[in-house]
Amino acid sequence: MDGSKSVEFKDELLGRDIRQLGRMLGDTIRTQHGDEAFNRIENVRQLAIRFRREQDAGAQALLEEALHALSPDETSQLIRAFGYFSLLSNIAEDQHHTRRSRAHLLAGSAPRLGSLAKAVQNVVGAGRTSSFGEFFAEAHISPVFTAHPTEVQRKSTLNCQMAIARELDERDRVQMTPEEQEQNDEALARGIHTLWQTRLLRTAKLSVMDEVENGLSFFDRTILNGLPQLYSTLQDMLAKLDARWAGEELPTFMKVGSWIGGDRDGNPFVTATVLRATLARQADVALEHYLGELHKLASQLSLAQTMTGCSEQLRQLADASPDHSPHRVDEPYRRAIYGIHNRLAANRALLTSAAAAGRADTGAAASAAASARAAVATIWPAAAAAGYAPAAPGAGAQPYASAQELLADLETVHESLVAHGSAVLARGRLRQLRRAVKVFGFSLAPVDLRQNSDVHERVVAEILSCARPGIDYAALSEPERCKLLLEELHTPRLLISPYTSYSEETSGELAIFRAVSEAHRAYGAESITNYIISKADSVSDLLEVALLLKEHGLLRAGSVTEESSMAVNIIPLFETIGDLQAGPDIMDRAFRLPLYMDLVRSRGSLQEVMLGYSDSNKDGGFLTSGWELYKAEIELVEVFKRHSVKMRLFHGRGGSVGRGGGPSYEAILAQPQGAVQGRIRLTEQGEVITAKYANPEVCRRNLEVMVAATMEATMLPPRGIEPDAAQLAAMQALSDEAMRSYRSLVYETEGFETYFWESTVISEIAALNIGSRPASRKKSTAIEDLRAIPWVLSWAQCRVMLPGWFGFGSAVQKFLGTQPDGLALLQKMYRDWPFFNTLLSNMDMVLAKSDIAIASRYATLVSDATLREAIFGRIRAEHERTIAALKEITGQAELQDANPLLQRSIRNRFPYIDPLNHLQVELLRRFRDGDSDPATREGIHLSINGIAAGLRNSG
Repeated sequence: MDGSKSVEFKDELLGRDIRQLGRMLGDTIRTQHGDEAFNRIENVRQLAIRFRREQDAGAQALLEEALHALSPDETSQLIRAFGYFSLLSNIAEDQHHTRRSRAHLLAGSAPRLGSLAKAVQNVVGAGRTSSFGEFFAEAHISPVFTAHPTEVQRKSTLNCQMAIARELDERDRVQMTPEEQEQNDEALARGIHTLWQTRLLRTAKLSVMDEVENGLSFFDRTILNGLPQLYSTLQDMLAKLDARWAGEELPTFMKVGSWIGGDRDGNPFVTATVLRATLARQADVALEHYLGELHKLASQLSLAQTMTGCSEQLRQLADASPDHSPHRVDEPYRRAIYGIHNRLAANRALLTSAAAAGRADTGAAASAAASARAAVATIWPAAAAAGYAPAAPGAGAQPYASAQELLADLETVHESLVAHGSAVLARGRLRQLRRAVKVFGFSLAPVDLRQNSDVHERVVAEILSCARPGIDYAALSEPERCKLLLEELHTPRLLISPYTSYSEETSGELAIFRAVSEAHRAYGAESITNYIISKADSVSDLLEVALLLKEHGLLRAGSVTEESSMAVNIIPLFETIGDLQAGPDIMDRAFRLPLYMDLVRSRGSLQEVMLGYSDSNKDGGFLTSGWELYKAEIELVEVFKRHSVKMRLFHGRGGSVGRGGGPSYEAILAQPQGAVQGRIRLTEQGEVITAKYANPEVCRRNLEVMVAATMEATMLPPRGIEPDAAQLAAMQALSDEAMRSYRSLVYETEGFETYFWESTVISEIAALNIGSRPASRKKSTAIEDLRAIPWVLSWAQCRVMLPGWFGFGSAVQKFLGTQPDGLALLQKMYRDWPFFNTLLSNMDMVLAKSDIAIASRYATLVSDATLREAIFGRIRAEHERTIAALKEITGQAELQDANPLLQRSIRNRFPYIDPLNHLQVELLRRFRDGDSDPATREGIHLSINGIAAGLRNSG
């Protein structure tokens, strides 16, 4: 089979699935609503295709006429139909990626780029095999889930999708009989029928605990099993290269973290009560998983003592077990596991039951367990208030004092199996469970805390004014603030008094720090390890948090007899263009403070810095944001090297390119030299979480990509050529002009704010029940006050995608006008410089998903015709300039020529997304003209859901 036919065959398999799912959806619609409804949907689809392909004025008129004539119920049917088809296309595409990956493995093909196998192969090929141990000892890789409101799908809808995905997957893995094929088709039809009849929208706004539950669902679905399996796969890979790895387990270098329940920046609903409830729920999910695995393990390890031996330690575990059944008297492994299960059940009861909080110890006293119980007693009320039912306690069992104690018992089982000729059994479920306990502990996922530096300033000012009357902290200069804060950090005396009444804001913040101290005692220090400071723009911002930690026993300044210690990492978040430019100097000045350096050394001489992609983009535009982030990383590398501090960068990326999104593999490898060094964290947000972590195979692939990219970025020579002075100067020139062009439109054009609010769905997004956080920081319509997330999502909905490209065309045009050889230089930068290549590749993806013809229909919603024509005219012209410049630099004839997979995806999906846009415009016009029918508002929200799901990385 030649190459073109092979590609056609591969695409045909995907086309087969999409057509079948589409037919089944059509059959469901006919069954539920009749042929007339189906024909109406098909007519709109055909008109939308004509409008897209030909920008046919006649098709536009017919389309507008057809949409205008729809009743509210008919409109809802159309939106649901096209929205669900987008979801079904997503499922088919994910399954096709899995199918192709399996086909490559079955055919014995060379490892694919981005896979663990390819990364290991590359490292070995570079002669770095002996460096794996050093890499994993220092590595820290962590995707971090956030609850930003761009994920609009309900959990119930996701359950339906996963049921459909399982049936598709079964067809690829199993050779079915005709009867089995019929049963599979019927199961698919049932899944689609259920999906059609499942409500898409939430009836109430999400609470923070709802968001916590949504995040936890991905641990249940994929991560609790998938992450331990990834460790096993990598361990076995390394063992084939070096026998040492056969007996030496990998360190815990990868965890999935979470902001959900801990991110207070701009969210008044995240309180100490919510944080405690979050930690309790996370612990419950982890322990429930372990208990289920222990139950299965006990059923599998039916080894009789007469058939095999066991260690003395295992026999002691078995003898201590409450399992005295005469049927298992000679089955020590089962009895030992039953005892472990019973103790862990007591832990679960302790952490989730009010009755267990005050229960007296039975048997020998354990001070560590008593301490844990005392701490958990303060955590239960919040969990109870959130509606979580208590679990049944382990009957009279002594709970484990820590996850390490549980792990020690599991190690006893493991070592006994290995010592008595049953290593093959130790490599099964027990291996995965041991790794799970190492990775997830009793806390499941580290919860990051985040708050705005302005809040810390007010809290510290109030505390100081109460404890030291006459001090006006807010009026002090930066040097004066630092001097005062350092003085207080060195003073053993506490500022906070239980007899002082503080403001509501200060009381709430202090309660958070108390909850951290409690959590460390109850779940271990790994439950909360990071404190992120938003809007960090000074050294005093770091010291304010240090003071609050000190006041709650979480930080101690060193003395003659004691070393400094800090229980939580203090992490500045540099967000705006100005903050990114100032960030390296802030860290340099912080490291020059002896006390701060002592605290950093107490954390292993490691300092994390978070970089904000969203606000820097909204502040300066796509190109300038990317460039300033890159420059900040280079400068930070030098600062950290100068002070002998290990750097870990936390990338605050969104799903869209306008918020730092794009393929993770390319993004990690495009980092400046020295910026990764085995350590990286990055946020996973919105619909990207569903796209990456809902499906087990896709989840595994995405976790693998992060590890592979981090390994290659750290252990291999840099890709491409480091930019020379001419290329750096060219990039700076492009950035300066792109930012000028962007800010001229967004912040300096009179009426732009009005244009934005009238031509997009921003007002309706603010009212949609998709998150607990308000859309704006203040009660205003100013662009400056709008959060970056709804800003980007709004432009994606109307298919302009402005934050992902605007300003590039003007910048290139001006550069080429002043540089005779400018085009050749830019083409060389694209070929040789991974940063510039990735920047343009991401912009290419955004532009391919944009549609200026559809955007023109949204522009008609602007009431002022002069304003509409002036601003949309500028957007259209810049869109054309940007596409032309991109094609000229990359040498592509069409967008995404370098990415045929995305081209295919767009070809398959957009005929079903476009009608949603046309319907959304019609509904917005009705709603803003005074249509008060609840179905109209619901239709708008349904269309937002469908478009976001179809675009997949829009927020």
